[in-house]
Amino acid sequence: MVGFDPGAKEAAISPKEAVLAGSAGGMVTRALISPFDVVKIRFQLQIERVSALKPEGKYAGQFQAFRCIYSEEGLAAFWKGHVPAQLLSICYGAVQFTSFEVLTKMVYKLTPYDSRSAGVHFFCGGLAACSATVVCQPLDTLRTRFAAQGEPKVYRNLRHAVSTMWCTEGLLTFYRGLSPTLMAVYPYAGLQFFFYNVFKKWLGPSDSGGGLRSLVCGSGAGVISKTITYPFDLFKKRLQVGGFEAARARFGQVRRYSGLMDCMFQIAKEEGFRGFFKGLSPSLVKAALSTGFTFFWYEFFINLIHNVKKRQTTSEPAKD
Repeated sequence: MVGFDPGAKEAAISPKEAVLAGSAGGMVTRALISPFDVVKIRFQLQIERVSALKPEGKYAGQFQAFRCIYSEEGLAAFWKGHVPAQLLSICYGAVQFTSFEVLTKMVYKLTPYDSRSAGVHFFCGGLAACSATVVCQPLDTLRTRFAAQGEPKVYRNLRHAVSTMWCTEGLLTFYRGLSPTLMAVYPYAGLQFFFYNVFKKWLGPSDSGGGLRSLVCGSGAGVISKTITYPFDLFKKRLQVGGFEAARARFGQVRRYSGLMDCMFQIAKEEGFRGFFKGLSPSLVKAALSTGFTFFWYEFFINLIHNVKKRQTTSEPAKD
């Protein structure tokens, strides 16, 4: 079980182990789900309606978007911004899971609440994600801009992007969209840990199929939490590309937003209620895979670390 468990047979997860497992799990997961993330971001940034029946913009549907990106930009386009995305995933996974393990242990030691309860996992999961978001937001902004740009590229590489954004837009540009991100990430991550906890308990303890159970429970938790909090993710993406309009012109209409409320009102006025859920379909696929794999790989690497430690302990010669 993810989180501090005082009744566990294994020794409690140390911060160092959580850092290693969280970062390794984030790295593997990012490599697998990157194509869905690129398509989701393209949908979120499109002003025109995304509809296969009445296409108005460049992208009309999920399969059409995959074909279009592949034919125009090549296979590598699905991993645009992969370097900052990998840095983001490694950093985010390390901070989030380490914070979560520490927070659930604090709850057990300092409060009368059960550290294994779904409610505690919601509270600690949300706080852990907020801490990871604040640390990793600049990497998320860079990832979004790389995924959003077409051809010819505005940014040649990560170093060029950082220097250009710093010189032309200032330090605060790396934190564009932070307010809607924090508003969304607490309930999103909290619900992820909450439903993961609930689903694992529903399925009951099992000595076999642990990895598959983690994948299924994580996928279900990801779909539910993403659907509930999705509009805030869209607001964040729209705000992150502010000042980047020239690179978006070839994809269709562009808009400037003065802040979160202006972004919400403009989307509601021009794109309607459905505008808040543009890119939901690839986002749900990505959320199912991302959350499922995140928990799967985290528990996989934790078990791997513990198994290695066991082997080292049993192989050590007995002292006289």
